[in-house]
Amino acid sequence: MTLIYAMPGNELFAELLMQHTGYGRAGLSVHSFPDGETRVTVDTPLKGEQAVLVCSLDRPDPKLWPLAVAASTLRELGARRVILVAAYLAYMRQDARFHPGEAISAKLLGEWLDNHFDALVTVDPHLHRYHSLNQIYSRDARLVHAAGALAAWIASHVERPLLVGPDDESRQWVEAIANLLCAPSVIARKERHGDREVTIHLPELGRWLDHTPVLLDDIIASGQTMLQTLRSVCAYTTPKPVCAAVHGVFAEGALDALRGEGVGDIATTNSIATETAHIDISMQVAEALTAVCNIITERRWG
Repeated sequence: MTLIYAMPGNELFAELLMQHTGYGRAGLSVHSFPDGETRVTVDTPLKGEQAVLVCSLDRPDPKLWPLAVAASTLRELGARRVILVAAYLAYMRQDARFHPGEAISAKLLGEWLDNHFDALVTVDPHLHRYHSLNQIYSRDARLVHAAGALAAWIASHVERPLLVGPDDESRQWVEAIANLLCAPSVIARKERHGDREVTIHLPELGRWLDHTPVLLDDIIASGQTMLQTLRSVCAYTTPKPVCAAVHGVFAEGALDALRGEGVGDIATTNSIATETAHIDISMQVAEALTAVCNIITERRWG
């Protein structure tokens, strides 16, 4: 038997997974004491059950300790396997030592996951210098790709889309979705000057003046990359641009800044619970989770 436990803030996504998989739902609570310490309480699993912890890791630091405590407690209380569903996986962009002494956080997070979870399900992690999640996390990892869901949303909401990638790192998502939609696409060139300072250089857009630009990326965090791309695009085209992304992290003020530039719509998946989460990927995540649970069961009885 498999039970789904939701970390705080992940209840809705856990409910969707339960509906799609038929797995049971169990209780989990996190209490914060006045001194800043945390108490985690879980419904006790039956011995030998599989436990699934649902916790998207946006704004990760306050979440990681309670998550580790929950995983260890479930295992101590008899769970045979503990699986993490983290639709958004943090720290993947810190995948190299860019300056002397910097931590390679992607590698360290992978080691932490190895120590706490038997399997991982995540959605389009930001893999740049790593070619596979298995270079970071050595256990059973399942990647869900959101391109199909984004393409379906764009097809339903945008007439004559022109897909615009803000930098070369967005190319894989832009080209995949452009192929699904049979739509034109362009990739801009980005110069980064700091965490919140970027310059975007767009190619010529004169051929597509009657198309609606869809600015597409995997993550909107500070929003500066999307914001500068939006400003550049608005100088060329009349239709209001649309912003779409897999993960809507949205640092403070990012969403308001985008809206202040006259964007037509902003849509992200529900990998992170946010007001822009119009694209449901829970079915795809549930399918990956079911595959992981079935393989683990087969290994046990095989």
